[in-house]
Amino acid sequence: MGRLLVVIGLLVTGAGLLIMLGVPLGRLPGDIIIRRGSGTFYFPLVTCILVSVVLTIIMALFRR
Repeated sequence: MGRLLVVIGLLVTGAGLLIMLGVPLGRLPGDIIIRRGSGTFYFPLVTCILVSVVLTIIMALFRR
């Protein structure tokens, strides 16, 4: 459990550093943005897929 928490902390820190460097996490091509009137609906489809693939690879490496 401790190892998993450390990995999650490192991932969050890494994502924060990438955002600070200007990498557009959450604004990738393929993310769905609908603006109507005063409301906005945002669904980060491609971002979710990318995060899922990265987490799958990391977890597969830790299982070995």
